[in-house]
Order: sequence, then C-alpha cells, then structure tokens
Amino acid sequence: MTVQSRIGEETKSGQYSSKELDTWIEQLKECKPLQENHIKYLCEQAKDILSKESNVQEVKCPVTVCGDVHGQFHDLMELFKIGGNAPDTNYLFMGDYVDRGYHSVETVTLLVALKVRYKDRITILRGNHESRQITQVYGFYDECLRKYGNANVWKYFTDLFDYLPLTAIVDNQIFCLHGGLSPSIDTLDHIRALDRIQEVPHEGPIPSIDTLDHIRALDRIQEVPHEGPMCDLLWSDPDDRGGWGISPRGAGYTFGQDISETFNHTNGLQLVSRAHQLVMEGYNWSHDKNVVTIFSAPNYCYRCGNQAAIMELDDSLKYSFLQFDPAPRRGEIQVTRKIPDYFL
Repeated sequence: MTVQSRIGEETKSGQYSSKELDTWIEQLKECKPLQENHIKYLCEQAKDILSKESNVQEVKCPVTVCGDVHGQFHDLMELFKIGGNAPDTNYLFMGDYVDRGYHSVETVTLLVALKVRYKDRITILRGNHESRQITQVYGFYDECLRKYGNANVWKYFTDLFDYLPLTAIVDNQIFCLHGGLSPSIDTLDHIRALDRIQEVPHEGPIPSIDTLDHIRALDRIQEVPHEGPMCDLLWSDPDDRGGWGISPRGAGYTFGQDISETFNHTNGLQLVSRAHQLVMEGYNWSHDKNVVTIFSAPNYCYRCGNQAAIMELDDSLKYSFLQFDPAPRRGEIQVTRKIPDYFL
C-alpha cells in the first residue's frame, strides 16, 4: 500500500497546529512517511519561510554545522542523538538531503518539517542534489514513485528546493555553503545580489556578476543552472593546485589555497565551511585551515566505510568536531545493484 492511499483529515482552515506538526515530526522520526497532502502543506509553508531568507542567510552561534546526509535516515537520527535534538540544538545543514540513501523521502520531509516548526532554529541550504535533473538520476524521483505511486511528492519537493538559500554566514565569520567558491564572485555582496540579478545568455567568458550593465534581474528561485555563479557555489571543490581549475565533475571549478585565502581576507572571514565531498574521517581541513569539508553520511552509500562528522560552534565561535559511525541497520536490504558512477 502506498502512502497516498492513507487518507487523513485536514483542518477546515487548511492550517495545521503546532501540536499536529509535532505529531508529524514524531511519525517521521519513526521513519514513517507522511501522506501526500501533508507534504504539500509542509512545502507550501516552507516556501513562505524560505522566500524571506537571503542568499547569504545570517545565522547566530551557537550552531551545529552538518554536511551531506543523502537519504541515510537512520544515520540522521544518529546525528541528532550525538548533536542534540532540534530545537534544543540549533542546526545548519549544507545541502544534499536526498539521493543514494534508502530513505530520502523521510529524511527531507523531517528536515523540512523541523524548518516549518522551528524556523529560527534550523537553516537548510541547497546542495547540488536539490535539483530536478540530479534527483531523476540518483534515486529520489524513483523513491517518490515507489512510495506514493506518483511523482507529486517529488514535484512538491523539487519546487521547494528552488527556494533554499545558497549560503549562510555564522556571526559574520564562518561562511557555509555546499560546494565552493566561484570565479564570478569576489565578495559576499555578489552572492546577496543573486537575489536580484540574472545572467544574460552569452557566449565566451563568464562575466563577473558585479557588472550589472551586462545582467538583468535574476532570482535564485530556479533549477540549478549548468554554469555560472549559482552553479559554482553548489558544485566547486578545493584543490591542492593554485588558482582556478576545470572540475572533473563537469560543473563548477576547482580552487586553490590562494583563492580561498583571498576570499576570506576580502570578506573578513575566518573560515569557509563546505560539504560535497566524501572525507573518510567525516571532516577534513584544507588550504592551511582556510577551508573545512564536513561530511555527515557515515558508511556512505552503505559501503564506503567512512566516519561522519558535524561541527559544533559555541557562543564564542570556538569549533569542535563530533565524529560518529553508522546507526545499526534496521533490516535494510543489502546493496545489490551498482550505484551509478559519479564523482564524489
């Protein structure tokens, strides 16, 4: 029986109380998906909240910063066990909630429900997998079809993904995003400007997005483009080589220590915190501690054998890393099919 066949009652006003949201959250914590109309409601509420957030969303410490989760629901529960439950702990998630894991639906629904219930306690950024194109290849679309019998839930969520902030900044010191830096962006003001500027279709080199004469009004509320600053923020990676390089992923760029040092100096930042890459100990410093990579999906794809980590920032922005191993598997099937080749 699909979730869609379990019909529930909606309030006459079309609104749900905090108590009802709490009931949904408890249901989700048991890894039980919500019915379709409740997900539609959550996505509509979340859109309203996210539409008021900036492309550089300001976050105050203390906060716990998390990397990729990728539908590994039981490991997300382990993360909350280690880091503390929302809203007792403030969280900042840096994207990639869906695909690859067995429970993308429950994972992303829980995070969105927590955002709706405790909007000032949890920040959810966009990752490169929060995309229509990527989710049709790496599992979320198929999971929605399997669990609901149609693609409506996939559409509700992928429409919502367009509203997710691209980056966040903790106390004006720690810059958080999914992927990495962009040759089109020098300052945080350029990222904030993505709220209102749009690339003009062009040939040749990508123009700097501060040349307002060459661009027109753009919203971040769109599918992730194949190139340009918005794409780069979600796809780029730090590299041992200096300068900008062509990314083996086919999107975004690689950037060297000289780039991250200059970016941090220009913007008065201590650190760039990002996710997007598997690191075996759950976190990894690079660029002489100008950049840290955080990955929060242990034993990624149920086979990589890595630890996961989260970064706790206290009231004075002092950081500490908590590492954790996979939660005990609860009768999940073993991986038998080949996962599509993809650069981690």
